[in-house]
Amino acid sequence: MTNKKEEFKVSGEDIIEKIKEIIKEGNARRIIIKNEDGESVAEFPLTVGAVGALIAPILAAIGAIAALLTKCTIVVEKK
Repeated sequence: MTNKKEEFKVSGEDIIEKIKEIIKEGNARRIIIKNEDGESVAEFPLTVGAVGALIAPILAAIGAIAALLTKCTIVVEKK
């Protein structure tokens, strides 16, 4: 089984909303955040059924990253 990848270019201020949207879809296995130079700055594996309290630490970390980035790319690995 191969993983499918999707990329989304977003501004730092929109990153949290986009991540929430991706998580809500429910088929993402990993989220990778890259800076403007294409370098990976963070990777988050998502377990099946992860919701609520399990997602809160991820969103907090993404919020801290978003404060440092003006533009970024979100890479979503799906199964």
